[in-house]
Amino acid sequence: MSRLGNKCVVYHGELRLGELDVYQVSSGNEFRFPNDEIRIHRISPAGERCPPLAIIQTIASFAVRCKLESSAPVKPQELKHLHAVCFHEMKTAVVLLGDEEIHLVAMPSTEKKFPCFWCFSVPLGLYDSCLRMLNTRCLSIVFDLDETLIVANTMKSFEDRIDALKSWISREMDPVRINGMSAELKRYTDDRTLLKQYIDNDYAFDNGVLFKAQPEEVRPTSDGLEKVYRPVIRLPEKNTVLTRINPEIRDTSVLVKLRPAWEELRSYLTAKTRKRFEVYVCTMAERDYALEMWRLLDPEAHLISLKELRDRIVCVKSDAKKSLLNVFNGGICHPKMAMVIDDRIKVWEDKDQPRVHVVPAYLPYYAPQAETAHPVPVLCVARNVACNVRGIFFREFDENLMSSISSVNYEDDVDNLPPSPDVSNYVSIEDPGVSSNGNINAPPIMEGMCGGEVERRLNQAAAADSSTLPTTSNAGQKPETPKPQVATIPNNTSTSTAAALLPSHKPSLLGAPRRDGFTFSDGGRPLMMRPGVDLRNPNFNQPPLLARIPMQPPSSSMHSQGGWLIDDENRPPLPRPSGVYSNQFSAPVGSFPHASHLRSEEVGVDDDMKRQNPSRQTTEGGISQNHLVSNGREHHTDGGKSNGGQSHLFVSALQEIGRRCGSKVEFRTVMSSNKELQFSVEVLFTGEKIGIGMAKTKKDAHQQAAENALRSLAEKYVAHVSPQSRETEKDPKNENGFLWESSEAVSNERLEEVATKENMSES
Repeated sequence: MSRLGNKCVVYHGELRLGELDVYQVSSGNEFRFPNDEIRIHRISPAGERCPPLAIIQTIASFAVRCKLESSAPVKPQELKHLHAVCFHEMKTAVVLLGDEEIHLVAMPSTEKKFPCFWCFSVPLGLYDSCLRMLNTRCLSIVFDLDETLIVANTMKSFEDRIDALKSWISREMDPVRINGMSAELKRYTDDRTLLKQYIDNDYAFDNGVLFKAQPEEVRPTSDGLEKVYRPVIRLPEKNTVLTRINPEIRDTSVLVKLRPAWEELRSYLTAKTRKRFEVYVCTMAERDYALEMWRLLDPEAHLISLKELRDRIVCVKSDAKKSLLNVFNGGICHPKMAMVIDDRIKVWEDKDQPRVHVVPAYLPYYAPQAETAHPVPVLCVARNVACNVRGIFFREFDENLMSSISSVNYEDDVDNLPPSPDVSNYVSIEDPGVSSNGNINAPPIMEGMCGGEVERRLNQAAAADSSTLPTTSNAGQKPETPKPQVATIPNNTSTSTAAALLPSHKPSLLGAPRRDGFTFSDGGRPLMMRPGVDLRNPNFNQPPLLARIPMQPPSSSMHSQGGWLIDDENRPPLPRPSGVYSNQFSAPVGSFPHASHLRSEEVGVDDDMKRQNPSRQTTEGGISQNHLVSNGREHHTDGGKSNGGQSHLFVSALQEIGRRCGSKVEFRTVMSSNKELQFSVEVLFTGEKIGIGMAKTKKDAHQQAAENALRSLAEKYVAHVSPQSRETEKDPKNENGFLWESSEAVSNERLEEVATKENMSES
């Protein structure tokens, strides 16, 4: 630590407190206070349970600008008092410099150099908001809307999808596919009938029961706005709501499907005992549409209060990527303390993708049973993931960061500060786009409307109404830096017949790239529908993927997988930037990291099994939990992460065996009763369970199940071919091609003899 410059005079307001010497902490990164004056603007709120150094290390890691100490023989009493108050009450002295805050953190000193401070640079307003969240044990959660929580359709979108399905059915020859598309067509037709009745008469008949529209007050989100009443019909048993974005224009009516289990997730987020998450919405929809969809999801404004609504519903332009920095504009949260619930990961900035928990797209028309086929619905899985992420984050904050911070002194090197917890370390990245055997998981047409499509459908005002109706402003939409190169984002696909048939991005009836929600035109015209077809997708006139895949219907589609993230279990994990997976299969030994303990209040898993002797616990697949946990120790790299390359080989090998045998390989996630190993995955080979994996994350359990299934298949194969192998040794003429092909005992002469026989048979 070396001297930077002259002494700086410290002021609190207009009161002069004394002088402090400024010392730099790193060469080439000099920092000076303006005019050599340190003007304290205010004192931060008390940390309560969190010392300032732990808070700042969490939100502005290693952002130390300089150190301050007094070299005067007699220390100024005012500065000593400032240091004592900040240290004992866990506060900081805040200096404002433009768009950043310099926080003076009072430090203990082994050499008794009081008063002494470390100076940290923090974005404006970020410290206070994150201090409140850390004090209350609260994180942030960001939701997408369309195909994550809801699916919405207008009359025009219903008609286009119905026409497309009729066309495909007329060209289809396979009766199985015809039955599937006919059932989907009926679901679209029934909902179109409901919406038609609502548009014409403000009522709808459902199963012979008449439901009349009820006016619901839309409370203004800011002063000066008038109250709006929308005619709304709610059908709770169907998770369906009929509403009108612009109450004056009937053609802006939409039928909205709410995702099942939303109430369970919402009740967890709004628990009365404590606030677990601050809620935000980030969507590519138009603002008025997004506000109405969120009002349907949170009618009592428990998740987001009315005064916060305008700032917490963030609308991103369809040609830009979503960004947590844009969501938290104004320093209201740090991305390290936030997780995202979205059905797509690639719409987010690369740096934010590790914080995205990907859920399967909501498909109420293509796969209506997917949400209820399994005991744990998709949004309940998301709730459990959020619960676990929060529990691990604050356990790491308490047990690692806080305990290490307590021993840091003024004289220590700032580069040796302990690492801070980050939500990205506890959210596993999985993209539920492709199933295990290459079957496409996406529906043949998009379930609801996307941003670009709605812009066409809902922006055309009727000629008679356009001159009289009030206009809608789009000024509230937050801009993002356009990135045209990512306007269309293709899914990851397997090397299969269907891969070449995939349209870019999510498949859509109109061929438009998948975008979230509604978007008004820049002119802010009233909501109306604009007819027309987007021909940007060359696959628009092709039949749905279900009819085009020659092999079989998607065996691992969403109705067969149910709640636990459905088809992401059937796909190898996304490749990490740190390495490239091998394409060749070997047989490494090892499994996955063993789970760490979580507090019982954070994990909703039964702990009865934990009380028993772990060595006597056995999984359904016949594998002891001791074995599962011990294998995890072998699979750690020096960095503490599992060996992704070897894990990927287990899954790939199992899929290849299934392909060559013409057998169906399924990965099914089940509830785990083990508190330590929270995720459990079963492997089914042609309907028979051949392996099970239990681990801390879904991905690890998925890969461990593949390894154990391979071992099970190997044992069954050896038991089956051992007699034949002995006969082969006795009589070389009775060959087992699969055996001798990999046997080292076969001589070159024997291989030549076999080749000669094959040539003679061919001729």
